[in-house]
Amino acid sequence: MAQNEGRIVLALQAYRRGQFLSLRAAARVYNIPNKTLTRRHNGTLSRADSTSTQLKLTQTEETTLVQWILDMDTRGISPTQALVREMAELLLTERVQGASTIQPTIGRCWVYRFIKRYPELESRYNRKYDYQRAKCEDPKVIRAWFRLVQNTIAKYRI
Repeated sequence: MAQNEGRIVLALQAYRRGQFLSLRAAARVYNIPNKTLTRRHNGTLSRADSTSTQLKLTQTEETTLVQWILDMDTRGISPTQALVREMAELLLTERVQGASTIQPTIGRCWVYRFIKRYPELESRYNRKYDYQRAKCEDPKVIRAWFRLVQNTIAKYRI
């Protein structure tokens, strides 16, 4: 697929530089379909470059949802799939509120596919914070240890 895209780009460049008199000749030399080359010349995007019309949320809404998830995660509250679904449906409802009387919903697997589209939303497991470790991070305990080290250095003149 990527090789085919590369040949299409090369054929268009060659045609625009005047190396070929017609798009048909460029398509024949680069071994690509003439209709595909003609569409691309007329401005049609490839499937990989075009945005899907099947997406429920707009790009802005999806970006906002990603930021919300990452913000919740930095606060230590990892949102569940149910919470992400609820927020997505809230965004969708707000946008199409006056357009129709039917309550819009997202699909059963929408959250799973949404997470797959954004690698920064990779799932992680939360670990219980160890109490002994938390005690060691207490500033009073740390100061006491440094005072002990300082006294030892002074006592033995290190």
